[in-house]
Amino acid sequence: MKRGLILALALTLGATAAALAAPGAHGPNGEHLDAPTAATPNGLARLPDGSVNVPMLAQRRMGLRTVFAVETQAAATVELPGRVVMDPNAGGRVQTAVGGRVEPGPQGLPVAGQAVRRGDVLAFVAHHVDPVTVAAQQAQVAELRAARAVAEQRVQRLAGLEGTVPRKEIDAARAELEGLVAREKAIAGSVGAREPLRAPISGIIARADAVAGQVVEGKDVLFEIVDPARVLVEATTTDATLGAQIAGAALAGIDGVKLQLLGAARVLRDGVLPITFKAAAASPAAGPLPLAIGQPVTVVAKRRDTVKGFVLPAQAITRNPANEPVVWIKAGAERYIPQPVQFRPLDARTVVVTQGLGADNRVVVQGASLVAQIR
Repeated sequence: MKRGLILALALTLGATAAALAAPGAHGPNGEHLDAPTAATPNGLARLPDGSVNVPMLAQRRMGLRTVFAVETQAAATVELPGRVVMDPNAGGRVQTAVGGRVEPGPQGLPVAGQAVRRGDVLAFVAHHVDPVTVAAQQAQVAELRAARAVAEQRVQRLAGLEGTVPRKEIDAARAELEGLVAREKAIAGSVGAREPLRAPISGIIARADAVAGQVVEGKDVLFEIVDPARVLVEATTTDATLGAQIAGAALAGIDGVKLQLLGAARVLRDGVLPITFKAAAASPAAGPLPLAIGQPVTVVAKRRDTVKGFVLPAQAITRNPANEPVVWIKAGAERYIPQPVQFRPLDARTVVVTQGLGADNRVVVQGASLVAQIR
C-alpha cells in the first residue's frame, strides 16, 4: 500500500514538471526551460533556478500581460544630466538699485507661490543716508526756500510795473522762480525717498527673500518671478557634435512634458556644453508643468541614427538581486524566467532592448514588478 502511494506521488510530480515546459525548451541564451518545479500550497514559488511558478488564477489577479518580442529599428538615444532653468523671456528678478530698508508694499510683502501682475508694487526700499548728508540736504532746502520767497516777491513787483518795466525782465524773474521751485522740490524729495520695487512680468513668486525692516544693499535679489507654463531645460554634454545630431528629446520618468530643442552652446562652461530645450505641456489638458526651477532632471535625447533592438514598455524592465536589469520571459503556462538584458531608454515610457532577447520570446510587459517580488 505504502509503495503504491509513493509511486502515485512520483507520477503526479512528474506530470506537473512536464506541463511547465515542453521537452528541450530553452531560452535566448540556451538555458533549459523544462527543469522540474516544486509545488507550494498556493502555487506561487521561486524555483531553485531563479524562475517563478505563477498559477493561472494568480496571473489573472496580478494582471499579467505578455507580448512576443519583435526586433525592429529604433532611434538611438543618449541620457544627459540637466536641470530646469528660468526662461529669460518669461521670468524676472526684482532688485534694489541703491539699497536701504525694506518696507511692505500696498498689499504687504508677497510670499513664494503668490500670483502677481506686471507693474504691481511688491515692496518699498527706504534709502538710508548718514546724518551729515541729511543735515546738508535740509540746509540746502532751507536756502532754496528762502530764495524762492524772494523770487516770488520780485515777480509780484515786476508784474505790478508791467508796461513800465521791459518785458524781458519780467520773463527772466519768472524763469528764475520756476528754477528755484524745481530745485527745492527735487532736493526735498530726495530726503527720505523710497524706491518702489515693481513686478517686471506677470507670473508666480518663485523666491521671496524680503522681510519688513531688512537692510539690503544695492543689486540684492529680493524676489524672483516666473511663468510656470514657460520654463527651459538645460542639459549638459561633453560632445560638441551632439547638438546637430538630436532629433527629439524627452524627460526620463516625467510624463506630460514635451521638449523642443532651442540650440546648443559652442563655448564650454565648467567643462561641459549646455544644450537648451523649451519645455511645454504635451497636451492642453495636461495641466501645469510638473517642473520647478532648479529641479534636476534626466534628458533622453534621440539621435538621428538608429539602433537595432526590441522596443518594450519601460515597466517591463525590473532588477534582479544582483541589481542587473532583467525582463521576464514566459516559458510555459505557469512558468516565468528572468532574462538579463541591456537596454536604452527611448522616452519616459519605452525602452529598446539591445542585448539579451531572442526572436519570438514572450515577454511580460505588464505586472513584471509583481512577478519579481515572488519569493
